[in-house]
Amino acid sequence: MIVVATDDFRLYHAVLDELRGRGVSFTTIEPHDPIPERASVVIATPDDRVDLGDRDDVEFVAADPDHPRAAVDEALAVLRSGGGRTIVGVDPGPSPGIAVLVGGTVVAAFQVPLSEAAETIVSEIVEKPDPLVRVGDGDRLKGARIINDLPEDLAVELVDETGTSPYLGGGARGMGDVLAAVNIARIEGEPMAQRRIEPTEGELQRIQNESRRRSAGGRTIDESLARRVAAGELTLEEAIDEHRRRPDRSDDDDVE
Repeated sequence: MIVVATDDFRLYHAVLDELRGRGVSFTTIEPHDPIPERASVVIATPDDRVDLGDRDDVEFVAADPDHPRAAVDEALAVLRSGGGRTIVGVDPGPSPGIAVLVGGTVVAAFQVPLSEAAETIVSEIVEKPDPLVRVGDGDRLKGARIINDLPEDLAVELVDETGTSPYLGGGARGMGDVLAAVNIARIEGEPMAQRRIEPTEGELQRIQNESRRRSAGGRTIDESLARRVAAGELTLEEAIDEHRRRPDRSDDDDVE
């Protein structure tokens, strides 16, 4: 059982809201009260000076009032699995699904624009011991962009995402990428020895074809620009604009 024992008004209400929102049972006590017999985790600030006495079976979670969700995540991980590694699963795409698991328990989920994926992942693993990111291989180029934007010292695995997309029943539309990310997080992948994934000729051609489509048939970017798009250095729109501005571009460049 989770016990909340704090005199910090802001933390108290924020943690209770988090616990209720997740359907978790808990109890509250004053910091100086005896720890209940059924307690497994106590959430409080270091200033609350909670005395665990000889209760070796109780974990203390030091909470920051500015980050109540992190305290609840840690408490749930202790409660459900005795602690565990933080693993982030990513289903790449234009709006990647991202799932954060601690000790096998899903503690957070997101679906964000591709440009915000790496930042979202990093924000979820700050100060977590030995975190791991698992990225699905279904969209190589978008997955590569996410991987290349992550810190170089972060452990990353590439996962075969075959079969990770679940069937979605009524009312579940839009949840597929996030649920796939949960499944990806639970599959062991291949460690990424090097981060940069070289695009294939077919992938570069698809980027060039898409540039022509988006510019209403007027612009087909060259291979060098397509490679920069594939690497995430440019958006397709930026590549089209750069192609258009090049002073040495001949009219033949626009003909496929």
